[in-house]
Parts: sequence; C-alpha cells; structure tokens
Amino acid sequence: MATAVERPSTGSNGNASQESRRQAALDRAVRERQKQALKLQRENILSQRTSNPARRSALEAALAEIEAQLNALG
Repeated sequence: MATAVERPSTGSNGNASQESRRQAALDRAVRERQKQALKLQRENILSQRTSNPARRSALEAALAEIEAQLNALG
C-alpha cells in the first residue's frame, strides 16, 4: 500500500517571488548583453575612417541609431 508523503508548503507567494526575481535577473542580463553588443558596434563605427561622403553619411546614420538604442536601454 502506497502512502503519500507530505511536504511542507512554502506557499505560492514564495515561489512567485523567487520566479519574479529570477525573471528580473534574466531581463537585466539580456539588457546588459544588448548594451555590450551596441557598444561594440559603436566602437566599430567610430574606428572606421572614410573620405567618401556617402559612406560617412551612412556611418553617421548607423551611429545615431545605435546611440538611440543605447539611450532606450538606459
């Protein structure tokens, strides 16, 4: 005959709170990775030198877009 083993309940709030903390940590990590990738892209653009006006314009537009994304991430 099988018997049920009762486990002490931590309550649903404990699990929900732990899960929300875990999710918040994951969200922060994703944001930090996005920021790091954008900063690397910015460094790459800033390191490029060109005398071609069309290319320079494209680089400036890309730089402005990256800066806007960085500002949006905080």
